[in-house]
Amino acid sequence: MPDEIKKDPPATPPGGAGPGHPSVSEKRLATKAAAAASTPWTSPLVEELQKQFPGVVIEAHTMVSQSVVVVQSAAILQVASFMRTNALTPFDYLVDVTAVDYPDREKRFDLVYVLHSFEKNERVRLKMYVGENEEVASVTGIWPTADWLEREVFDMFGVRFSGHPNLTRILLPEGWKGHPLRKDYHIQQMDDDWVRANLNIETGQ
Repeated sequence: MPDEIKKDPPATPPGGAGPGHPSVSEKRLATKAAAAASTPWTSPLVEELQKQFPGVVIEAHTMVSQSVVVVQSAAILQVASFMRTNALTPFDYLVDVTAVDYPDREKRFDLVYVLHSFEKNERVRLKMYVGENEEVASVTGIWPTADWLEREVFDMFGVRFSGHPNLTRILLPEGWKGHPLRKDYHIQQMDDDWVRANLNIETGQ
């Protein structure tokens, strides 16, 4: 009988390290997951916030090298004013206001304020949890840049800011229905009535 043909061992799959060993992609995912994990953040600023506003700071952590302070939404004006003028790190510039939608959560929205200190060249994020019909006080009187930023969050997510001088849509036309960055706003959903009345076409044409 012919000698048994010897077979080469199975080749290592592309990007892999063979059976029982994590592939390169798996290692990368693990590294990214470790980097994205939040760790508690302590600093003189956080300690002063906790001292000035007992019970308002829910948590403070760092994630992907970003410092985040989560606060009660009802105290946004007091906290924002402190962050703007405190002697430790005065955050004199509001870079952005944005939101994230979690429709299955009781407090549906994460509302995030990105603050920058020109004096210390530092950034911090203020975050709060906001319910479906909960209004949040406008910080336009503290950071003028909040004007258009809050209008964009209202336009895209439907979060309302009490005390805003002109809380109207900024990207979509007035009369548009719905808020496109909500998770339950279908990607193909449009305001059929507005398109028909203003563009004289049917949606999809």
